[in-house]
Amino acid sequence: MKIRFIINPISGTGKQKGIEKYITKYLKDFEIIHTQKTGDATRISKKAVNENIDAVIAVGGDGTVNECLKGLVNTNTALGVIPCGSGNGFAYHIGMDHNIEKAIKQLNNSRTETIDSCTANGIPFVNVSGIGFDSHIANLFLNLKKRGFFSYAKLILKELSYNAKEYTICYNKNERKVKAYLINFANASQYGNNAKISPMADFKDGLIDFVIVKDFPKWKIPMIVYMLLTGKIHLSKHVEIIQCDKMTIRTENTLIHLDGEPYKSSNPVEVNLIPKSLKILIPNG
Repeated sequence: MKIRFIINPISGTGKQKGIEKYITKYLKDFEIIHTQKTGDATRISKKAVNENIDAVIAVGGDGTVNECLKGLVNTNTALGVIPCGSGNGFAYHIGMDHNIEKAIKQLNNSRTETIDSCTANGIPFVNVSGIGFDSHIANLFLNLKKRGFFSYAKLILKELSYNAKEYTICYNKNERKVKAYLINFANASQYGNNAKISPMADFKDGLIDFVIVKDFPKWKIPMIVYMLLTGKIHLSKHVEIIQCDKMTIRTENTLIHLDGEPYKSSNPVEVNLIPKSLKILIPNG
């Protein structure tokens, strides 16, 4: 198997530093390319497809995965990931080890599966995306000098005064108005660090889990966070999950995030599933 590693040198907290020694120790027939600017990972991935590379391995976080994804949808080149970001939601969903050396070794014992990917107004994503509070946080997080889980958590605590917004959602010939803190488009289960916003999400079922966290009293925030971190958020009476393959969302605030990367979208936001459109490497154990 010919593998191309795409390393984002500024992702997360720097876990990827020195990773080349592990790649060289455990793998053969590979090449390593470092990104220098936004868009490089997509360009390098597209080139890998044209050169019949078997797999592109994103070394970084969900943002790096998203950039690589854009060049790999509906191709024969598989996407793999070594978790080196702040959250690593996609990597942990598929079972990659938190330890970098062990994650590299997992690539020797992995299989290729074909999964669903999605788009929001035509822009691809594969893990968890959304609109509302988490897109607000993603936008602020983008400009933080210090990355990592603790910086992310501190930012969330600082922004808890955020108020629920009005949305009009259209799906399966239904149209409803909802007041929500956020609406997530979950193809997989978690933001990262085992914070599971849609614990039952399955990226092979032909459906997107639209997670609506409705308006709730601020004093319930600790319980909501606890349920998020213990994989029980779907049991909250303040949370509704709608499973469908497409949804249109109309709102005044069109700031969204796709796999953690903020975008200023147009109105409405149209979210669609692309069934069986992405090959990925999944560890066997």
